[in-house]
Amino acid sequence: MESRTALVTGSTSGIGRAIAVALAADGLRVAVSGRDAARGEAVAEEIGGVFVAADLGESAAAARTLAARATEALGGQIDVLVNNAGVYPSGATAELSDADADALLAVNVRAPHALVAAIAPAMAARGDGVIVNVGSWISRVGMPQGALYGATKAAVEQLTRSWAAEFGSSGVRVNAVSPGVTRTEGTAGAAAVLDAMAARTPAGRVGEPEDVAAAVAWLASDGARFVHGATIDVDGGALNTYAA
Repeated sequence: MESRTALVTGSTSGIGRAIAVALAADGLRVAVSGRDAARGEAVAEEIGGVFVAADLGESAAAARTLAARATEALGGQIDVLVNNAGVYPSGATAELSDADADALLAVNVRAPHALVAAIAPAMAARGDGVIVNVGSWISRVGMPQGALYGATKAAVEQLTRSWAAEFGSSGVRVNAVSPGVTRTEGTAGAAAVLDAMAARTPAGRVGEPEDVAAAVAWLASDGARFVHGATIDVDGGALNTYAA
């Protein structure tokens, strides 16, 4: 995939960082994006990419600005878009603040929509491009906490199917990955809970960011050229099995 380019949102740490590293290892020039400039510049330097700062919770205009700046930084073309950025405030429905609800909808749903609207038409005009959205296993499981978060990730999976139908005939492949319980900086404080949840899965362990990144890298490659509108579960078998 040499000479191809990618924009990975929310890639200054965690799963996004692992995705940026994996794509760079496959030869892509990657635009790292996020709010933390110090971390973003460090990742970009490590992988030989570029850093483009963005706060996707601000507005749809901020997402469109990111699309324009990343396109320019990557030499005028984005071949792969990975919509990874997300926020995940949890808690009971009645306890979720209006600010957290707004952030969930803005970052998890509005931002990917605005980015695809800004980037996919150019891919379609060229007849080639890849979009990978990062969902969550929570999108298909009823949980007593984090109802709106799960709903936003269900929206991401539906957008994936719809975008595949909309852009696929123009040569743009749109798919998603659905991570299960994954160990990142954001989940470090719940290590014991994560281990307990993962113990009964076939994999028997918590996922690592690199596990998700490997699936994204495959979807971005020509090896997945016949895959459209799919959501790949990267959850150690949690959703599809029950280990006694």
